[in-house]
Amino acid sequence: MEKHRIFHFAQYLAGIIIVACVTFLDYRLLHVNLTTVALSYLLVVLFSAASWGLQPAIFLSILSTLAFNYFFLPPVFTFTVADTRNWVALFTFLATAVIASHLVERARKETHKANLRRHEVERLYGFSQQLLVTENPTELLTRIPGDMTLTFGFAEVALFAGERNRIYRSSGNSLDLPADRLRVTAQRRDVVMEDAHICYAPLMMGVRSMGALGLSGTLPSRETVEALSSLIAIAVERADALEKLTRAEAARESERLRTALLDSITHELRTPLTSIKASIASVRENPTMDAAQKDEMFAVIEEEADRLNRLIAEAVEMAQLDAREVKMDMRPHSIRKAVDAALAELAETLRKNPVEVRLPESLPQTRMDLTYITKVLRHLLENAVKYSPEGSPIYISAEAGEGTLTVNVADRGTGIDDLEQAMIFDKFYRGRERRGLIPGTGMGLAIVRSIVEAHHGKITCTSQIGHGSVFSFTLPIVY
Repeated sequence: MEKHRIFHFAQYLAGIIIVACVTFLDYRLLHVNLTTVALSYLLVVLFSAASWGLQPAIFLSILSTLAFNYFFLPPVFTFTVADTRNWVALFTFLATAVIASHLVERARKETHKANLRRHEVERLYGFSQQLLVTENPTELLTRIPGDMTLTFGFAEVALFAGERNRIYRSSGNSLDLPADRLRVTAQRRDVVMEDAHICYAPLMMGVRSMGALGLSGTLPSRETVEALSSLIAIAVERADALEKLTRAEAARESERLRTALLDSITHELRTPLTSIKASIASVRENPTMDAAQKDEMFAVIEEEADRLNRLIAEAVEMAQLDAREVKMDMRPHSIRKAVDAALAELAETLRKNPVEVRLPESLPQTRMDLTYITKVLRHLLENAVKYSPEGSPIYISAEAGEGTLTVNVADRGTGIDDLEQAMIFDKFYRGRERRGLIPGTGMGLAIVRSIVEAHHGKITCTSQIGHGSVFSFTLPIVY
């Protein structure tokens, strides 16, 4: 308060000095006519009105009128006016100065209001952009009070979510905005300004109340508060709608995957079960079958049982990876360990397709789960054997890049067209050309992608029809 008084006193003192300077210049140095003198004083009054406000301008209007009368209207150095026309000029000057001061002050206030509104609109725009970032309703409601205090400078913000019956606050220990008052506001339809520092506004979505907003501190205009409440209501409604849409899409996708899984598993399970049943029936119906034939039937039963077990294991593994129930044992390993382990496991499968390994000795170690990366290589090698002609080579290579190690598995098979390259990593998708010729569930590459992504890597496919395919995946390097 004391600083405010000193500032006003300085304004009045500066005005007096300016009027004195103008009087000295006009009277002693320039010797101008009365019209020029009046305009000089009027400029001083307009300047003070534009810079300091109405009260200093009116004070300078009266001071300028007195100086005009004393120094310039005859008889000079007296406050007496001899000529009646000069009385008219004097009061005309005073009225002009006061009216001009009032107009300038009003224009200054309107400019100030316009600037405030512009700043409020800019803040509203920035706040609306922040509301679009989050699509989760709970996270959005938690963030809104804090974002509002940072954007608009409120002392406290409280948000009552009606459907959740919960209050979210910018500061947890403040009681300036009581919960009961927020709940009452949620039943109203208009903004309530309790005083200059506290207001409440309902969150209306059409005719439906979604909650209430409480603000404490330096408040914006009523229109801005209404705009804020509308923006929040729209953002919360949008987030709720997106969440419901996501759940519906997830349910549809789950149903689609369940149907695809049942179709795929039913088809793939039926084949080994049929072979097992046929082998058992052959042994049972032919008691005179020699030992060699029985051994052949038992080998078929064992092979198909292993295939059946593998199919079930893949389905379970895919479900666990999707549910993120698999815990990776991330440790520094050389990629050669995983390659050697995969080649050892597939020694019989790779018997008809030579494998050429090109791994430089200088390759850095990577953070990985050795067991799961071995599975990745095994799936890729099995895939290469399935879709490559007998005797064609398979290549395994790796190279270090910026922060990642890229591992490549290349074959000389039939290749994959551009359309299918975008879908081969989807669950249960199988190539159109050999879908009925080569056994499989379409889960192998989906499992590979899930494992690689769990290692914070990426897997891609580059292929050309008739020239083979290259599957590449990345792993983080250990420094």
